[in-house]
Amino acid sequence: MRYSDELLDEIRSRNDIVDVVSQYVSLKRKGRNFFGLCPFHNEKSPSFSVSPDKQIFHCFGCGKGGNVFHFLMNIENMNFYEAVKVLADRAAIQLPSNASAEDEKRARLKDEVYKVNEAAAKFYHQTLYQPTSKLAQEYVKKRKLGNNTLKTFLIGYAPSNNELYEHLKAEGFSYEALLASNLIGKSENGRFYDKFRNRLMIPIQDVRGKIIAFGGRVLDDSKPKYINSPEDIVYSKGRNLFGLNVARKNSTGLLKRILVVEGYMDAISLYQRGITNVVASLGTALTDNQGRLLRRNAEQVILGYDADGAGQAAIIRGMDILKNLGVDIRVLQISGAKDPDEYVVKYGADKFRKCMDDAISVVEYKVKVLKRQLDLNNTSDKVKFLNEIAKTLAGVENSMEREVYIDKIAQTYEISREAIAAEVNKLLRRAPEPERRKADVVEIVDNVAQVRKKIDPNILKREQMLIYLLINYSSESFEKISKVVDPKYIYDERNKKIIETIFENYSKGLNADNVLNWFAEEKDINYISEILANDYEITDLTKAIEDVEKIYIKEAKVSRRDEIVEKLKSTTIAADEKAALEKELNDIIIELVKMK
Repeated sequence: MRYSDELLDEIRSRNDIVDVVSQYVSLKRKGRNFFGLCPFHNEKSPSFSVSPDKQIFHCFGCGKGGNVFHFLMNIENMNFYEAVKVLADRAAIQLPSNASAEDEKRARLKDEVYKVNEAAAKFYHQTLYQPTSKLAQEYVKKRKLGNNTLKTFLIGYAPSNNELYEHLKAEGFSYEALLASNLIGKSENGRFYDKFRNRLMIPIQDVRGKIIAFGGRVLDDSKPKYINSPEDIVYSKGRNLFGLNVARKNSTGLLKRILVVEGYMDAISLYQRGITNVVASLGTALTDNQGRLLRRNAEQVILGYDADGAGQAAIIRGMDILKNLGVDIRVLQISGAKDPDEYVVKYGADKFRKCMDDAISVVEYKVKVLKRQLDLNNTSDKVKFLNEIAKTLAGVENSMEREVYIDKIAQTYEISREAIAAEVNKLLRRAPEPERRKADVVEIVDNVAQVRKKIDPNILKREQMLIYLLINYSSESFEKISKVVDPKYIYDERNKKIIETIFENYSKGLNADNVLNWFAEEKDINYISEILANDYEITDLTKAIEDVEKIYIKEAKVSRRDEIVEKLKSTTIAADEKAALEKELNDIIIELVKMK
């Protein structure tokens, strides 16, 4: 173990799992637990459970589970050491330096890269205000970006020489961190140089406000127009959204809505004009991880990509991703401008907000695209239009919502309501009956059921109950259970491994609250969290423990009985040993009869 059980217990106890998870998932109380949409797989109905009593999370859909450390590791793509450090910092707990050499080295490098990025952002920002940065100042003035916007996003300027390298070197940063930051390069002859030159610099921050990357825009007509940081030790493009930290700044919970645009300059321009709930997807294609970020932070997502072909294709892809995540999606509709930035500059914030208010649904957008592609005065195209619309409407799960769309489309496009409804119903009847939560459940390669072979379900349930008692009621159960339960009588290999680990660590006096930290494999952590998340309806703890004791005492006696019977079959057994075995067998049979 990297840290003492006592220290991990203190960190865990001072980071309530509901508080930590609520920063990423919208939770609602249901009975003793909280539920929300799982951040680790696509689902429309909440199956993600957080238990404040047990301080664990478990998704009944994809099987992910664990304690607050494991949640942070999964949600932020951290290792255990990094998660412990974040939670220790959150609770203002000083950590001893006793991590493994490899983890500590990586964590140190990661911390230093964050500091390099922060120092670079400050340097660029300060440079923007220098008399030598006229070209950048003129560009900022042309874009009508005020001082508040420049400071909010830490916008800066990268000069045309190696000033950043000299500045960072003077600050004492290691060469390893400078190169890992991807701000500094090294030539074949060993010369260090600035990778960003003569560009307006936009720091990219994660949801916590940490600077993870940079974007640089040219100030003339040279190419490429934009240069962005590649992915590195602190930056993963598909896991972040530009401006989300700013959009969340004035919100204590979920934002009512978030507008997603293509580029960070679009987001910055909109912010300057009072549209503060805006983010950029750091690339045309929206990813699953970005979709989950949006779902965690907003009730409604408005897609506002550019009007060109790439932008419209991105809307289609984004709709599919967000729809699978159960997000309320709208599509921004603007006219008289090629993108949101141009529109807000041309027509102002009030008109733009009206466009956001009037953003259309997924169904309406798909209908609009179809109408643009087909000639509804042509009979063949009109039939095709009807068929495609029926497919779209058949995908609407809420029947009342579907009826509203059928009425609206019938009226708008002068198509018989009955014809549309008939075609939709035909598709709905044709569709195979979905398996329960089939669209929601992530296939787990190492599924627990696959390794249980043909063990009696009652035995499996009994063994899981044993694990449940040992973890949740360790002080009451361990001493009694450990005396009568021999792991050789645990039939499921995973259960045996877990129980052996629990016995070993309890014997060392380790704290039951940190059981999940004793297991390195994610499949074991998920499995244990599933056991802990279940309700075994124990109304009488003493009786429950006694019942387990009786079962395993009987199991041991039956095993010994069968062993004696086999020995007595031997023709070489000595007479006195045979007599002793027969007596023992007789005693066991009498005891087993009494136990029935």
